[in-house]
Amino acid sequence: MPSTYRRLLDVPAQSFFLFGMRGVGKSTWARAALPDAVYLDLLDERLHLDLLADPGLFYQSVAERPPGTWVVVDEVQRLPALLNEIHRCIATLRLRFALLGSSARKLKAAGTNLLAGRALRKSMFPLTAAELGADFDLDRVLRHGSIPLVWTSDAPDEVLGAYAQLYLREEIRAEALVRNLPGFVRFLPVAALFNGQVINVAGIARDAGVARTTVQGYLDILEDTLLVYRLPAYEARARVRERRLPKLYWVDPGVVRATKRHLGALSAEERGPLFESWVLTTLRAHAETQEHFEEIGYWSPHQTRTEVDFLLRRGRERLAIEVKAASRYHTGLLAGLRALGARPDVARRLLVYTGPRSFRSEDGIDVWPAQRFASAVASGELWP
Repeated sequence: MPSTYRRLLDVPAQSFFLFGMRGVGKSTWARAALPDAVYLDLLDERLHLDLLADPGLFYQSVAERPPGTWVVVDEVQRLPALLNEIHRCIATLRLRFALLGSSARKLKAAGTNLLAGRALRKSMFPLTAAELGADFDLDRVLRHGSIPLVWTSDAPDEVLGAYAQLYLREEIRAEALVRNLPGFVRFLPVAALFNGQVINVAGIARDAGVARTTVQGYLDILEDTLLVYRLPAYEARARVRERRLPKLYWVDPGVVRATKRHLGALSAEERGPLFESWVLTTLRAHAETQEHFEEIGYWSPHQTRTEVDFLLRRGRERLAIEVKAASRYHTGLLAGLRALGARPDVARRLLVYTGPRSFRSEDGIDVWPAQRFASAVASGELWP
């Protein structure tokens, strides 16, 4: 197994932010992709304190570099005021910046404008099937996730067990993102139990022993630190009323399992939500480099239990994806896609499951194994 994998992301031509959850490989990628860049790590406490006291020192430190030089600033969220100096460097020195961070929360809270469009915004996700290549193993991904530091470890359970503590120590406590740390600690495993479910703020608040408004703030923190994604309900005009509550999906299966303190063998109950979250992360990861969708949500008619996990929109077309962890196909797996119907704006209805066969049902629904789905997403063949 290689210690590093070729990532999907290529270096943009202009300055960019690169956000991703802790341990996802941003720093490793930057050092490999930009080997000649000036590299500044704000986890270096001496550097951090010097720039905190006088951000103008940053401009002085790079002023002699020729135009076009790349400068990597790691953990940029630790010093939001530095963006003013970076803006000045881009405008007057014509330097290019790769700004790496595990959260945009403090940058937004400080009122910064993320360089007013002078820098692109990119995201990095856990390793995808395309990046893992021959090493891809769905069961292993669902059990331990695919964050590089976990995937390449000889003791993944131990690394995952430490991840939640790393997150709390480095991201929450050090950056003072919450005032009530004990409440947040109680909230985390409760939120992990809601992976793949419609968010029930009242239920989470009751189980975690915190106020409903506090839960909303905690969910914002999880999303801002890139651990979760809130999937909205499909709200385009339709012949039925649509439910508006979002669903909560954790970005990495291993992290959600570690957060709810369940690192043993996969249970049948958790395979479905974990498989759904893997499909969503695969779609979002490839959307960084391919135009798979402009909007994504889930479809669930009001007052019914029928739903379709993901409804993608690209232009005027839509693509419906239902995800089932079943290894054997039966027609009941198509209930949601059949309820959606063969609408003229739906270019493809697709069932992704864990079985081995690919085929098309009599009413035109494609049925793909997980590996074929991952390959189609990577090759740009998801849409017909």
